[in-house]
Amino acid sequence: MSSSTPRSMTAGARNILRSNDSASLWNYTVAPGWSINEAEVLRKALMKFGVGNWSKIIESNCLVGKTNAQMNLQTQRMLGQQSTAEFAGLHIDPRVIGQKNSLIQGDHIRRKNGCIVNTGAKLSREEIRRRVAENRELYELTEEEWTTIDLPLPEDPQLLLEAKKAEKIRLELELKNVQRQIAMLRKSGGRKNAETDSVDSPKTEQEDDDREEIVEDQPLGKRARIEA
Repeated sequence: MSSSTPRSMTAGARNILRSNDSASLWNYTVAPGWSINEAEVLRKALMKFGVGNWSKIIESNCLVGKTNAQMNLQTQRMLGQQSTAEFAGLHIDPRVIGQKNSLIQGDHIRRKNGCIVNTGAKLSREEIRRRVAENRELYELTEEEWTTIDLPLPEDPQLLLEAKKAEKIRLELELKNVQRQIAMLRKSGGRKNAETDSVDSPKTEQEDDDREEIVEDQPLGKRARIEA
């Protein structure tokens, strides 16, 4: 029977989720514009360079085309919390934190996209430093671990970047086309409603005229019943 705890280091709380760990340990949702493979590369890059060291990740060319904001958003999802300040610069496996946060329950907990959202007062610098020191002790990898992490690199970063730009242009054109179709449908629907409202009145007058002719043709007793 396998253990439910992440298998990495045998002592302490410094753990790394390996590929053979149970997928149910922490199932986060990737941010829009990210693939599962890209999210896994970011996870390894955070372990190697530290949380928030976006410039080093960009320089490594392991995530061509990704911006600071995009990486920060995906990091939040992996950590399972909105604030990343308490992990700034730390070489950690974000999934370990994400697993821990996924188990936190309570009426005071608010989540958005699976992330715990800040609801209290803004943390002071002293409190952030205290939390960073605590998280370093609990979760940071050893230097031997993070320095030996290898990141996958594209064969031709420039070619990959151009392909991403082309895909972005294609999606933008597709979005504009959908927006145009929606606008046309709304305009067409409004026109049809106006036409339907305009044809009701003449039809009603004609029906009244026909009814009067029928009544006049009937005998007196039957006319009284029809008029009633």
